This record gives sequence, structure tokens and C-alpha cells, in this order.
Amino acid sequence: MVLLRLSSLALSRSRFALSPLAETLGSMSVLTKPCSDPWLLPWYTRHHDAFRAVLDADPFAKGLVELIGSTKYLPGYITLPPSGGMRTAFADELAPVVAARDEAVSADLEAAVAHSWQRHDLRWLTGHGWGARTADLFRYTWHTHVVADWPRRRALLERDVSYRAGLLAAYGWPRALQQMNRRSAWVGTDAIRFSHQPGPDRVVGEDGMLFVPVCVTSGTWLSEEPPDRYALVYPARGAAAVDPGRREPARALERLIGTGRAAVLHELARPATSTELAGRLGQSLGTVGGHLAVLRDADLIAGTRVGRRVVYRRTEAGDLLAGQCTA
Repeated sequence: MVLLRLSSLALSRSRFALSPLAETLGSMSVLTKPCSDPWLLPWYTRHHDAFRAVLDADPFAKGLVELIGSTKYLPGYITLPPSGGMRTAFADELAPVVAARDEAVSADLEAAVAHSWQRHDLRWLTGHGWGARTADLFRYTWHTHVVADWPRRRALLERDVSYRAGLLAAYGWPRALQQMNRRSAWVGTDAIRFSHQPGPDRVVGEDGMLFVPVCVTSGTWLSEEPPDRYALVYPARGAAAVDPGRREPARALERLIGTGRAAVLHELARPATSTELAGRLGQSLGTVGGHLAVLRDADLIAGTRVGRRVVYRRTEAGDLLAGQCTA
């Protein structure tokens, strides 16, 4: 069992962050395999063929992406913890990848091959400047397959952070970490269980731990930067709700509580503020506020104050009603 150990100071300084590079990495891994998530299918269908064509034309890119998709050890030079907090810029994350020395890249890739559940070799690792070539692949993937979708993904990621920040403020880190993934859990008073697999414990530095949500992945990985910087990358809550081809609210629910309130209730499959709801639904803030008041009085939603904002979420009754009327 691998534990991440935190001192009280490290715990007090732990925080959330966003990573466009991690989002791109997850997207690359998804695009290289058959799509198993129905909510991803519209995006996957639009981008898969073009992405595969680029890989087929470049043995280095193809070998790297296929290795990423089939190993328990993601190469360290592409999984450094982000340093920009909630405003992390893709270009800033890409700079260390460009600067990675060939010896370090080779060592990381050999470790990834050793931990792969498929047979791999590194015959595609030819020439030199592998860090820069990796950065070119990430840059292409970001600009061609991710950036147009980034505002919508970022909104979902921010909602996940707001939701967990509310839990953190009310209940502390153990509750905020719940359901990040199936493996992670709080252990005792000073450690996070990252994996059931055997391995040495990691000691988080006094600057604290980073928690990084991503949309396009069902997995979790640990980003490390020696000697003691760590980031836990995890699937964002409600990621399946970002489907661009999402259906309109079910007619049964519309007839029961009205079209506007049904839309709000469905939209709260992932937590959001009234302003975010108004923007997504194309309704005025006053109209959305009225719907929220009725749904709250009916105990179908609840609001949690996070700083100056109130983040709304569905209650168990709201989930049940929305699910029954959608079936």
C-alpha cells in the first residue's frame, strides 16, 4: 500500500489546481483506444480519426501514446505537478517537457515499459531531442483536439473544485477526498492512501499537496517532482455530464415541475452557482433564482456557501426524481 504522508503544515497548505497538460494527457490516452464511455462518444468521433492519422505518420508519437495508454507508470517528464494553481497555463507546463534531457526521457520511458501490461519495446525511440518532440505532440493535441472544448471543461473542473472546497470548509480534508477515486482514502491523521499496490511511502513537502481534477479520464495518477512535490490527478465529479450532445430534459419531468425547473434540476447533475446556471441555460439570473427557490423549498436541491458564492447541488431526493423521470 502506497501512502502519501503529510505534516500538519503540509496539510494546511494543500490545495486544488488545474492542469491543461494533464487534461491533454488524458485526452491522448482516450483517443488511442476504443471509446468505452457513451458520454465521450461525440467528442471521440470528431477527433479520433485525425489523431490516429497523426500517430500513424510519426512512429515516435505512436509509440509514446500507446505506451502511455498501457502502463501503470506514466513517464515523469510529462506528469510534473502544475505550478500555476487554478490559473495554470498550458505553455508554462510545456516548458519543462521541452527542456527534458534525452537521458531523463529514456530512463522514464524504460520504467514505463517495465510497468506496462502490454508488450512494448523502445525501437521507436530514435534520433534525439525527445523532450521537444514530446512537447510538439502535446502542443498539437492541445490546439487541435482540446482547446476548443477547454472553456466547457474548465467550467466543470471549477465546479468540482468548488464542491470539494465546500466539503473541505465544512468537514475537513477526509470528506473532501471522498469519492475522488476508488483507491484513495484518508488513513489515520496524517496520510492519504494512493494505491493498494506495494511501494514506498511518499513524504509531501511543507508546501503541501495538489489535487488536480481532469475531465477526460476514468483513472488516477500521481504526479511527482523530486524531492517532495506531489499532485494527485483524479476524475472530476460529474464528468459524464459534459457531453456536447446531451439530451433535453425528459418530458415527464417537464410536465411534473415545469420546463424551466426541470432544466435547472438536470443541469445540477454537477454543482453550479446561479450565475453559472443562468449562463448555461440562457435564462436571466432572476428567473434561475426563482426556480432555485422552489426546488430548494421542495428539498430537491441544497446550497453550500463557498466564499462569496453559493454552490447548488441536487439532494438525494433530487437525484432520485431526475433519474426516475429520465428512465
